[in-house]
Amino acid sequence: MGGTLFTGAAIFDGASLRPGALLVEDGAIAAILPPGASPDGAVEHRLPGGILAPGFVDLQVNGGDGVMFNDDPSRATLERIAAAHATLGALTILPTLITDTAETTRAAVAAVEEAVRAGVPGIAGLHLEGPHLSLARKGAHDPKLIRRMEEADLRFLCDAARRMPRLKITIAPESVDKEQIMALSNAGILVSLGHSDAPFATCIAAAAAGARNVTHLYNAMSQLTNREPGLVGAALRAPGLSAGIIADGLHVHPAALRLALAAKEGPGALYLVSDAMAPAASEIEGFTLNGRDIRRADGRLTLADGTLAGADLDLAQALRVMTREVGVPLAQALSMATSIPARVAGLDRTAGFIAPGRTADLVHLTSDLHLMAIWRRGDPVAPFRRRAQA
Repeated sequence: MGGTLFTGAAIFDGASLRPGALLVEDGAIAAILPPGASPDGAVEHRLPGGILAPGFVDLQVNGGDGVMFNDDPSRATLERIAAAHATLGALTILPTLITDTAETTRAAVAAVEEAVRAGVPGIAGLHLEGPHLSLARKGAHDPKLIRRMEEADLRFLCDAARRMPRLKITIAPESVDKEQIMALSNAGILVSLGHSDAPFATCIAAAAAGARNVTHLYNAMSQLTNREPGLVGAALRAPGLSAGIIADGLHVHPAALRLALAAKEGPGALYLVSDAMAPAASEIEGFTLNGRDIRRADGRLTLADGTLAGADLDLAQALRVMTREVGVPLAQALSMATSIPARVAGLDRTAGFIAPGRTADLVHLTSDLHLMAIWRRGDPVAPFRRRAQA
């Protein structure tokens, strides 16, 4: 039989934790075996306790290793960002382009197409966050580039969706009409509501038209109040809406996360995103976005006026926040970094689970959720490193 037999750690398969041993052959999961199993020819790799889990799935990655996707939307940049996030355990990512020019957006689509054709590890598609957002909820997005969706934009996006495994777009429903949302959804695009000041009714109508996701719940959106529930209320009330959350303890208070988890109705689920920027897996202290300086200090990334600009976060850190500060059970937290985002993005046939026949993209975590080791297709990923230069 041969292969490598991972023993000594609990196995999280994407749904539950279980004792056992994991057999990997030729870069794929061959079997989950009972504890003590010893298949012929397998080489045992004994782990010192902890948890063996699927590689993390991160649907919002703006940069890493000192670079932003916006700065150079090319295959080389994608390779660098994906390699950086692999060292953080995120073995499947959606690189994210923050609101930019039409020229840069076209280049981003072309870069992802090229990367997917070339089989660049970890690149599962593209997330376009803007430019069809609300000026009132722009956050760190450049207001000069925000605009309503036009017919040419719709045609471009629907065409792009046919040329890559997954396209996710973040839009504000006040900048994109219901017919456009329906067309985008019918083209296979994951339509996500975000950076919006729209009222509850408008957001519910967008969900009825085909929107299925909400970008970084609570942040850059109309809030839940007693007379107007806003996009936050719609995200928690509409059964078909899932939502990413930035669990760094800064973007959203742990108590607000507990309330969201308790309030969420129906099959739509909450999951973790890093919203990582250039500093991920690097030591840089600042970078630029659309010509504006962003500084890194005390776990925050901010514009000069203090506006949060993405997050200085990885998903292992987010798991620790969810379990320690929010009080989420371990298996539920792990699913929020693996199987749930994989399902939301339609990537669950290739990522987010440990099961026979699946690719052996694995992370080993200590019992307190610190990364110990990472394997892509059964091969070890180089140890975590930080790059000093921009």
